[in-house]
Amino acid sequence: MAFDGSCHCGAVAFTVDADLPTMAMSCNCSYCRRKGFVLAFFPEDQVTLTAGEALLQRYEFNTHRVEHQFCTHCGTQPFFKGVMPDGSPVRAVNLRCVPAVDLDALTIHAMDGASG
Repeated sequence: MAFDGSCHCGAVAFTVDADLPTMAMSCNCSYCRRKGFVLAFFPEDQVTLTAGEALLQRYEFNTHRVEHQFCTHCGTQPFFKGVMPDGSPVRAVNLRCVPAVDLDALTIHAMDGASG
């Protein structure tokens, strides 16, 4: 069953054509740590932007392999774009932007992005 998410102000909205995740990732890199992301990854074709494309601003750093996107109105970053090791496009959804997710019920896997 699909689920929806949005930025804080609601101007940027998206739908994910998948079940709500039960697992997520938390990264300790300099960016994710400051933002407090709780991330789940989905193939690009499962994530549809339903509103606010013109309001998205991108931010890249370090290797520029990930296209972080945030709402220019409220600053919230509901997802970002990347590529899997096999070259397939992926979207990392910030589960903090998905009201239907019970964050306390998620199994969180820590990723050591600070060391690599």
